[in-house]
Amino acid sequence: MTHTILVTGGAGFIGSHTCVALAQAGYEPLILDNLGNSDIRVVDRLARITGRAPRWIEGDVRDRALLDRIFAEERIAGVIHFAGLKAVGDSVADPIGYYENNVHGTWVLTQAMEAAGVRTLVFSSSATVYGDPERSPIPEDAPCRPANPYGRSKRIVEETLADWQQASPGWRIVLLRYFNPVGAHESGLIGEHPQGKPNNLMPFVCQVAVGLRDKLVVHGGDYPTADGTGVRDYVHVMDLAEGHVAALRKAQEAPGLLTLNLGTGQGASVLDVVKAFEAASGRSIAYEIGPRRPGDVPAYWADPALAGRVLGWQARRGLEQMCADAWRWQQGNPRGYE
Repeated sequence: MTHTILVTGGAGFIGSHTCVALAQAGYEPLILDNLGNSDIRVVDRLARITGRAPRWIEGDVRDRALLDRIFAEERIAGVIHFAGLKAVGDSVADPIGYYENNVHGTWVLTQAMEAAGVRTLVFSSSATVYGDPERSPIPEDAPCRPANPYGRSKRIVEETLADWQQASPGWRIVLLRYFNPVGAHESGLIGEHPQGKPNNLMPFVCQVAVGLRDKLVVHGGDYPTADGTGVRDYVHVMDLAEGHVAALRKAQEAPGLLTLNLGTGQGASVLDVVKAFEAASGRSIAYEIGPRRPGDVPAYWADPALAGRVLGWQARRGLEQMCADAWRWQQGNPRGYE
């Protein structure tokens, strides 16, 4: 029997790629998305990749009446919850908006799931919950000291879900803390195209390479790293997508709460990424060093060993493929899904 999985935020960057991985694993994704930072034309692209267009519903996870109707009308086996705001800078400027969307939205979703008897949840968390780590690679038991409202919103949700699983031990919850998702599906049909000015490195680099932007502004060149720029653990979005499917399967095995890092275990600086992208695209990336960005930390990368042991998952695609796939997407879709 095909299991229907509700994918909140499923038209977004990571959500759409996870819909591909779900379909390839024999699940039926059902997308719920308010289209706040996504484009529903992704559904046609997903049909071209998987051979079947996923069903989708336009709506918000904060709409309890809509959620109740979905759970009443559909046989939902589990939920993968991506729907949330995700820009560090925006969260500093609008913390209340971030808490209202990310925290309150998850609470409404969880209450609707409980009322419907759907108790399997994979939650899209973030490595930002660690804040400025004492050391890298970062294990899951490292202290959580998020340095910005975005990270705090994710941590509040994690703590809420942990408390809820204690109170309702029949729940099956996996919290996935992922590091820096980049790349695109190898077909070049789906990828990342944020609305407005990109907040993340790779789409900005892509837009410079394709001529949409003049140059990349590097946020800080005086960090205590090898070249002075921030170091992050970049992980291919399809590796992440496959990690969500593995987490869902694990959650379906038995009740409990799991917290896992999804990353490569290796750090790359901003300038490392620029050089790798220049090699992949054959284009020169103009950049200048600007001031540090509030809420950013110098360097962090994952210890992904636990996900390897528990899920049998590991990142398989390196920085070269991340850049090549991102460039293929950007070249074929210079203005996203327009």
